[in-house]
Formats: sequence, structure tokens, C-alpha cells
Amino acid sequence: MALQAGIVGLPNVGKSTLFNAVSSSAKAQASNYRFCTIEPNVGLVDVPDERLYKLATLVHPNRIVPTQIEIVDIAGLVKGASKGEGLGNKFLANIREVNAIVHVIRCFEDENILREEGPINPVSDKEIIDTELQLKDLESVDKKLQRTEKMLRTGDAKIKVEYEVLKKCKEHLEKGKSIRELGLSKEEKTAIADLFPLTDKPVLYVANVDEASMHTGNKFSDALKAAVAGERAEVIIMNNSIEQQIAEMEDPADRELFMEEYKMKEPALNKLIRSAYKLLQLQTYFTAGEQEVRAWTIQEGWKAPQAASVIHTDFEKGFIKAEVIAYDDFIKYGSESACRDAGKLRIEGKEYVVKDGDVMHFRFNV
Repeated sequence: MALQAGIVGLPNVGKSTLFNAVSSSAKAQASNYRFCTIEPNVGLVDVPDERLYKLATLVHPNRIVPTQIEIVDIAGLVKGASKGEGLGNKFLANIREVNAIVHVIRCFEDENILREEGPINPVSDKEIIDTELQLKDLESVDKKLQRTEKMLRTGDAKIKVEYEVLKKCKEHLEKGKSIRELGLSKEEKTAIADLFPLTDKPVLYVANVDEASMHTGNKFSDALKAAVAGERAEVIIMNNSIEQQIAEMEDPADRELFMEEYKMKEPALNKLIRSAYKLLQLQTYFTAGEQEVRAWTIQEGWKAPQAASVIHTDFEKGFIKAEVIAYDDFIKYGSESACRDAGKLRIEGKEYVVKDGDVMHFRFNV
């Protein structure tokens, strides 16, 4: 699945450093000057999932294959981006193409790292990005509103609904608020779907703190948490440079020693990746056999034939049934045959909605 989470933020807040840490297939250039990143960097990221490895200890496969998501490193935005400042139109277009936003905010002081926005102020930094995205959305909504207004005289009920939704979005944006805070229904979102609104995308905040604050946070990250409290958005506290160092260590023993020195049970990146996965409304099912134990990514709410299609499109076309074992049952009984004997292997049809963690085997005929 080509769902993407885009890393955004002001210049020099640690976006490319974070990308370098999370990406397993690409490395972004990280430098101390504006617009270091112009073309977006795209990397595939393994999603950490202990369940995959617990299944593997029972099945003993030839290989283990985790699922992945795409992370996009987008260039730093600046004030005035919505009007084209700092190549803003290009960068805003890059944001429009991703499915969710990872907003990196600087929460540390360092006079050696260039900063044009004055004293460290994470709340103000957040608002700069919010404002630019809101202004761009307002521009798009205004244009469509004008077109829709002219069509009202046709008396088309669908056009009237569309017009009311656009008006609601316009009023909200003019108050300096994002569309996602409106809580639009699926039907209402249809009216603005062709605009691909920037402020309707789900957001995850990363507070990039200094080394001393990586476990506790600091006054800057506390201010950020307070500022986003009404958004029901998660704030992850991490030191991006430490995370990059961990990611670059090839020897697992060295990595363990390094994390032990910093009193870390796991890289903060693991939490970030899992949170981004959840933000994209994704979930995982597993296939488990001697050849491989593998995690597969699907959208929440998918039925069995759709889930089968991520293995091969023929699986969906010729779907007959799915053999399903709940993850907890597989772990409890230790094998597929033991689950079968205990009556824990179910046969499900086309209407079955796949649950996160299901261990599945598909029967199909093409």
C-alpha cells in the first residue's frame, strides 16, 4: 500500500535528521541551511511489531518479513509559503500528496543551529505552519465556493449541500482553525475531496528536544503539549540526533549498549513509527508458514477479499474463504494444528472484517 506520512516543519528543526533515522531504504541530506531539502526524499520504514517475532519463534520460518510504510521528508516551510515564499507552492503541493503529517518542532536551544524566527517558541512555530496550510486551503475553498455559488440556481440538492459544507469550511479557516477540527462526516468530506485539503490531514507532533530532556521533556515540549491539547493529537518527545545514531549502528550489541547508556528500553523511533501507522488508520494481519512469517498492511475495516488482494490481486478475484486464527489464540496454543484441534481456527467468508493481528490463510480459485 502506498500510504505516506510526510515530515514537515520549519527549516532546521531536525526533519531530515529524523528521516535519516527512520528510513531503511534512503538517506536524506541533513545540513544547516534553508531549503537543504528541495525535492522530497521518500523512504520505506519497517513497522516494529513484537507479534511478528513471537509468531516466528513458534513457526521457525526461513525468513521474517515486517510490514512497511512510506515516510516522506518534505522541505522546510517558511512564513509566506502559501503565497510562494521559499518555493512554498512546490512544498505545499508535496504535503498535499501525503496521507498524514508528522510535524517536527524544535524544542531545544542551540546557538550553533541557524534560526531566523527569533527565540525558541514551539507554539509560534506550530502556528506558522498551521497558518500557511490554512491560508492555502482557504484559497482553494474560496475558488470552489465561487464556482458552486453560480450553480445554486439549478436547484440541485447535491450542489446545495456542497455549498453549505464549503461555507462551513471557509468560516472555520477564517478563524485560524484547521478543517480536521470540524469533524466533518464522510458525506460532507465528499464536497471537498477534490481539493485534497491540507488541514484535513491527521497530524502527529514530534518535539525534538535536547539530550537532557529526552525522557522527561522540557518547558518547550510542555508548551507544545498544552497548545495541541484540544486537537486530540499525540506529541512524541525525542532527540532526533540520538535516534539517528542508534539507527546507524549495524551491530545489535552496540545498539543495546548505547541505549542502555541512555536508559532507553527501545528507540523512541519505534513509538513514532507505530503512531504514524495508526495515524494512517492502518492495521496488520499475518501469514505464518515454514517459508516465511510475514506482516501485511491493510486499511482498518477491510473485508477478507480486500485483505487478500495485498498478497496478490488474484487472491481477491478468486476468493473462496479465509482460514483465520486470532493472534492471542495462536500464541496460546502454539501452532496452527493445535488451534485447529482446539476449535480456534475459523472459516470466514467474503463479508468478514479482518481484525488487527489475525493470522490468515486464504483459499482461492482463479
